[in-house]
Amino acid sequence: MKKSFEFTHEGRHIVIENRWFEGEKLFVDGQLQDENLGLSFGRELNGKLKTSEGIKDLKATVGGFFTIECKVFVDHQLAYSSKA
Repeated sequence: MKKSFEFTHEGRHIVIENRWFEGEKLFVDGQLQDENLGLSFGRELNGKLKTSEGIKDLKATVGGFFTIECKVFVDHQLAYSSKA
């Protein structure tokens, strides 16, 4: 089973994939920036986001039991939140 979360931040396309027993992946503009392998609960994914203001830190958390929640922070500010 696969859950995907997609959004755009300052012109950059961000995708977080969560696959049961396979782990999570963080993509920015189609390029893999981080991944967690295997079954996990609440680990984070980290990356860098190039913006007009420079390079910003990107952190995503994915977790849950019955519903999967995804939150993405850009330079420690919540940029995206969704449940699937």
